[in-house]
Amino acid sequence: MNAVDPGLPGPYRTVSGEYTLPSVRLPGYPTAVEMRGTVVSPVGAPGKRPVALFLHGRHATCYNAKGAAPLVWPCPRGTRPILSHRGYLHTQKLLASQGHVTVSISANGINAQDNDTMDLGAQARSSLVRLHLARWAAWSRGGTAPDAVRRAAPADLSRVLLVGHSRGGEGVNRAALDSLHRPPAAEDGYHGPVSWTIRGTVLIGPTIFGQNPAPDVPSLTLLPGCDGDVSNLQGQIYVDGARGSGSVTALHSAAYLMGANHNYFNSEWTPGQTKAPAEDDFGSFDGPDRVCSPGAAPRLTATQQQKAGNTYIAAAARLFAGGDDRVRPLLDGSGRSAPSAAPARVFTHAVGGHRTPVVVPDPSVAVTGGSVCLQIPAEHTSGCQDRDTTDWNSAHFARWKVTPEEGRYAVTARWAAWSRSGTPPVRMTVPDPVSVAGSEALALRIAVPPNTRDNRMDVAVTDTSGRRAVLGGVRIDGLPGTGRITAHWAREVRVPLTAANTAGVDLRNIRALELVPRSMRGQIWLMDAWGWRPGTPAVQNSELPRVDLGMLTVQEGDAGVRTYRVPVTVSGKGSGQVRLFVPTPDGEQVVSELVTVAPGTAAVDVSITVEGNTRYGNDLSRTAYVKAVRNAAVGSDRGRVLVENDDPMPTISIVPVSDSVTEGAALTWRLSLSEPVDTGYFAANIGIAPVTGGSPELSTRDVDPVWLGEQFWASPSPERPLSKTWPAYTSFVAEFPVGGTEMDITVPTVADAEREPVETVTLALLDEDGNGTGPEVRGTVRDAS
Repeated sequence: MNAVDPGLPGPYRTVSGEYTLPSVRLPGYPTAVEMRGTVVSPVGAPGKRPVALFLHGRHATCYNAKGAAPLVWPCPRGTRPILSHRGYLHTQKLLASQGHVTVSISANGINAQDNDTMDLGAQARSSLVRLHLARWAAWSRGGTAPDAVRRAAPADLSRVLLVGHSRGGEGVNRAALDSLHRPPAAEDGYHGPVSWTIRGTVLIGPTIFGQNPAPDVPSLTLLPGCDGDVSNLQGQIYVDGARGSGSVTALHSAAYLMGANHNYFNSEWTPGQTKAPAEDDFGSFDGPDRVCSPGAAPRLTATQQQKAGNTYIAAAARLFAGGDDRVRPLLDGSGRSAPSAAPARVFTHAVGGHRTPVVVPDPSVAVTGGSVCLQIPAEHTSGCQDRDTTDWNSAHFARWKVTPEEGRYAVTARWAAWSRSGTPPVRMTVPDPVSVAGSEALALRIAVPPNTRDNRMDVAVTDTSGRRAVLGGVRIDGLPGTGRITAHWAREVRVPLTAANTAGVDLRNIRALELVPRSMRGQIWLMDAWGWRPGTPAVQNSELPRVDLGMLTVQEGDAGVRTYRVPVTVSGKGSGQVRLFVPTPDGEQVVSELVTVAPGTAAVDVSITVEGNTRYGNDLSRTAYVKAVRNAAVGSDRGRVLVENDDPMPTISIVPVSDSVTEGAALTWRLSLSEPVDTGYFAANIGIAPVTGGSPELSTRDVDPVWLGEQFWASPSPERPLSKTWPAYTSFVAEFPVGGTEMDITVPTVADAEREPVETVTLALLDEDGNGTGPEVRGTVRDAS
C-alpha cells in the first residue's frame, strides 16, 4: 500500500455553480461553440488554490424521449442538450474537498462538427480550453466574474492541471503543447497571452490521432482494460511517444485499469446515473466475454470504476500541481496501490522523471537470443507481432497513419524449453556506453502474452571492460485477456543495482543488458530499460522547435506548369529531429526520412507539380505526415496540397447499336463522351428502370446468368423483373477505356423454349448521386420460337 491515499476526501466543504458566456467562433467550425463551465470549489481553503480543468470527449450532443439525436448543435427544437460536462462532478467534488478549484467545460459545439476537420477536433478543443483559462486569468486579476466564479476560492493559474476524456484527452494534450509552443495563428482560436502554467495532464481513455504528445508537460494516461470505444488503447503513445523529446524530466505515466470501460468515468455517459441515453461501450453483441462482460470477475461496476479513476486523478493532481512526491509510487511503476481504488486492479509504468536511458530499442542495438522488431511492419509481415495467434492487440503498437512506420521498435524473444545448464540469454549491446551512475535500480518495461504466469528471468549488466553482474530476478504475469481486448501491455519491473556495485561494475560505462530465462518457457517484448531512482525532478521546459503541417487547396488552371508545396511552419527555438512520411502517389508505399528542423529553415519540403489543361480529370493531392523524434514537438501532424479539377465533366450520350434482338442475342448501346478526360478512370452509372406503359419487362431469367452475377451479384431465381434484381434501384457501372471516348454496353439475353411476348428493358443514365436524370433508352427482345 502507498504511504498516502489520494482517494480520500479532503478537509474542505465544497460549493458548486455554473457559468455561461457568449459563444465563440473557432477556425474551421461554421457554428459557434458554447462557453459553459461547471465550477466546484473548496470553501475556506487559504490562499490561491490550484486549478483543475476538465474537458469531456465526443459523445451525442442532444436527446429527447426517443433517445439520442444526431450530432448537431445547437440542439434542434424538441430536444435537450446532453450535459457531458457535468459528468465529472464526482471527481470535481473530491478534488475540491482537497483544495482544488475545478471547472468542467462543455464542448458539444465541437463534437457536432469535429469529424469534418482534418485533426478531428484537437486544435479546436485546445482553443476552447485556453479561451476558458484566459477568462479565469482575467477574473483572477479582478475582472468582472460570473457568480459561480466569485463564490469559488481564488484561483492560482500558475498551477493548472488539465483532465481530458477520450477526444478531450487529445484536446488537453494539445492545449498543454500550445501553451508552451504557440500554434500557427490561422489555425488557432485563441491569440491572447498565456497567463497560466500547465503543470500536468490526466488523459482518460484518450485518443491520440496525431501521436504527438506534449513532451515537457507531465502526464498520466488512464487506459481502461475494457475500453470498447478507443479499444486499441492508443493513449499509450502519450508515454511511449514522449521518449527522447524535450527535457525528459517530465514524468509520463500510464495506468492500466483492469475491468474499466470507456464511458463510465463520466456519469452522464453511464446508464442509471443520467437522464440522457447511455450505454456500456463494451458491447456483448459477439457473446459474453470472460474478462469484460458485465458480471465477469475482472469487470468493475460503474461506481467502482469512478472511485478508482478519481483516486488516480487525485494522485496526479497532488503530484503535478501540488508537488507531493508521496503519491508518485502510485503512478510511476513502483507497484503501490491505494485502498480507495479497491477493488480495481491497477498497474502502472512510466518514462521520464529520474530515469536515464539504458536500452531504447532501435536497429543500432545489437541483439542475440532475440531480435529488434519493427512495431508497425508492412502488411503481411510479422514485425513484433506474434504470428502464432490472431488475438494479438498491443497498446504499444497502436497504428498511426502510415504502414509500415519506421522509427518504432521493441526487442522480442521467445524460449520454449529451459534447462539447468542454461537457456541462452537475450543480450542487448548498445552502440555507445551508457551511464546509470546515481541510479538505485534498473527499471524495465516488459510485455508478456496475456493469461500467462510465472514468466521469470534474471537481469544482468556488463560494462565496457567486460565485468558482469547479475542484478536479480524478475517475475511477470500476463494480464487477463481475450481476442476482444488490448492486453499485451508492458509491466514495469525493477532490480536494484546493489550487485553491480558489489561486483565492481563501472556504472558509468554500461555496454550490455541481458535477460536470462529462468522459466520453462516464455515470450517477451522489451519496450525499454532505464536507470531509475526515486523522487520527482523539477520539469525543465526545453527550447524546442515546433512543426505544423498545413493544408493548401488550389485550382488546376487551364495552362502552364506549377509546383505547389505542403505548407510547413517551424516555430519555437533550437533544433530537433522529426521523421517525415510521404505516401507515394499510388498509395502503395510510404517514403520516410529523418529531418533536422529549426525555425527559419525549409528542411521539410513536400511538393506536387501540376500541368494545367482544359480536360476534366480527378483532383490531385500530395499528403505528408510528421512525427517528433528527438528534441522537437509536433502540432498538426498531417499536411496536404489538394489540386482541384476546375474543368466541367463531359456529357455522356447513348445511342442504340442493336436495341431490338431475338432472344439469345445481346442488346447493345454505344456510350460517347463529349470530349476526352484527363484521368485513367471514367465511368457511367447505368440504371435499369421499371418498364412503363404495360409492356412485359425482361426478367432475371431472360439474361445471361454470368452477366447477372458479375453486374449485380445476383441469381436468376426467383424470377423477377430485371429492374427489381435488388429491392432498391438496380444499376451497374460501365468504365470507359483509358483515353477513349466511346464504349459499348450490352445486355446479353438467353434463349429458352417458352413462348413469350415481346419483352422490354429500359436503361437510364444516372448522375453521381444515383438519380435517373439522364436520357432513357429502350430495348426489345423477341421470342425465338
